[in-house]
Formats: sequence, structure tokens, C-alpha cells
Amino acid sequence: MFTGIVEETGDVAAADWRGELLRVRVRARRVLETLRPGGSIAVSGCCLTAVAVDPHGFSCELAPETLARTAFAKRLRPGAAVNLERPLPADGRLDGHIVQGHVDGVGTVRDFRRRGGSAELTVGAPRPLQRYLAAKGSIAVDGVSLTVAALRGGAFTVALIPYTLQGTTLGDARPGDVVNLEVDVLAKYVERLLGAAPSRPRAARPRRSRTG
Repeated sequence: MFTGIVEETGDVAAADWRGELLRVRVRARRVLETLRPGGSIAVSGCCLTAVAVDPHGFSCELAPETLARTAFAKRLRPGAAVNLERPLPADGRLDGHIVQGHVDGVGTVRDFRRRGGSAELTVGAPRPLQRYLAAKGSIAVDGVSLTVAALRGGAFTVALIPYTLQGTTLGDARPGDVVNLEVDVLAKYVERLLGAAPSRPRAARPRRSRTG
């Protein structure tokens, strides 16, 4: 489990096809402190397995399923920046919101506007995800835990503070960019429970006795 609090940004050093797998090497520093081969790492919001770790970075292998459900097929090129976060330890603090690292869909940046030192980012969400979005609700964009400020026309807007602009890849967002989206898992469970709720049996009507 992750929290959507990005620890650092890394950059793609290499991306090579090995059969049907895309092997990607990411240069990083901070996340390497505890990352070991076989360990999980969130790369721009997608939980991946580090298949190799060295003093300067780590490597992951992306299967066709991952490429089909994320923005990686268009974005993972040498030099591309990525957001990195290690899993939340059992005794850690949940500073963002519950993020599983399971990308639900790909959104498209519609607008990015600077507001002094902050900014507003508007992202178009795929139709199947729109029902999970709510004003003041949580959304993970490229692995960054954010709060939905407004909803309009199949898109949502979030506010980005200077810290987020400087410490994540969202500071370089441009209209037309594709981003990984993960909706709040609590919303999905609520939908599932309400949809599976058994209907209440109707109370049996008393039968009238016939006389005469």
C-alpha cells in the first residue's frame, strides 16, 4: 500500500524490449535506501516490482497488461521523469490517502494554469471512472495524492501547491499529456457493497378470511 506522497522524482535511463516485456531502468537515490530486488515500488502511481537494484537505480519489467492499462506505453522513454514512492511501512503515517498502485485508467491533461506560486490542473477522466469522483474527494494522479477541487464535463480540477510543483512531475504537465489515474478505493468498495446489497423481502400481507 502507498499514500500518494511522492518521495522523489527519478528519470528513465533505459527502456528496452525483451520479448513481450518492457524492461525499464530508473535512476534514483532516496528510494534505494531500503529497496531490494523483489521489492515493490510505485512508479508514477503504478506498483511495480524491482527486478534489479544497484547503487544508482533499479529496473522493472512491464508486462503487456500493465502497458495496456497505464500511460507508460507513451511516456516511458529515456530521459522521462517519473514519481517514486516506496510502500508504506506497517508503523508509518498515512499522510495522503490509501493508494494501491493499481492504475484504474489513463486521463488526459486539459489545462494547466499557474496561479502565482501554485497552479490548477484539469484532467479529463475516462467515463467509467467519472462516477468515483467527488468534490473534496481523493484522486491519485501519476501517484500523487490530490483533492478534487471541482468537477465539470467529465473532467476534474486539482490545486497544486509549490511543494507539489517542485517535488513531482506534475510541475511540467502540459495539455495533451496522459497521466495515470487511481480513484479512491473506498468509493469502489461502497459501490460494490451497495450493488450487492440484498433486497429486503416484502412483508407478507395478511390473508383475509372469507365468511358467508
